[in-house]
Amino acid sequence: MYTISEILDFNKTFVDQHRYQEFKTTKYPDKKLVILTCMDTRLLELLPKAMGIGNGDAKIIKNAGATVSHPFGSIMRSILVAIYELKAEEVCVIGHYGCGMVGLETSSILEKAKQNGIDESQLDLLANAGIDLSKWLTGFQCVEDNVKNSCDIIKNHPIFPKHIPVHGMIIDPETGKLDLLINGYNPKSVYIPNLETRSE
Repeated sequence: MYTISEILDFNKTFVDQHRYQEFKTTKYPDKKLVILTCMDTRLLELLPKAMGIGNGDAKIIKNAGATVSHPFGSIMRSILVAIYELKAEEVCVIGHYGCGMVGLETSSILEKAKQNGIDESQLDLLANAGIDLSKWLTGFQCVEDNVKNSCDIIKNHPIFPKHIPVHGMIIDPETGKLDLLINGYNPKSVYIPNLETRSE
């Protein structure tokens, strides 16, 4: 287990040895890019390397599935802040093949929650408060459709600037190969990847 004490011990050495110097940059993305991608561990270093993105080049927002699930949620807010306050000029939504959100069922999560001590009364309380867990704790059936849907929500947001391009891509988490689904410079041109050649 990677404990907090190990992290803090490492951090003290990191700071004492001035190893932070190589990461110095500003809060503004040098490539004027904001990326929404999945929290999958395989993408932590692979995605930036596969895109030629270095420290300070882009704002990277991560969540399960690279999904904008609500036009007024924290993901959309972060994208708008990156554009209006942090000088980003392009958006990339990047899903990945073999995503764990494909086919994710609410019942599976709720069963595991109960196994971890969450009482049924808590779930009833949420339901009575109008929280629909079946919509909130669910995945999707198709990575391509999810990326396109997220791009649509971003592009059609009432306070999203119309001149900002929104690109949609899917990355192979094994090789780093990117397939372009939506070219934000020409959004009517949609590329469908060769599904035969990708790895799952």
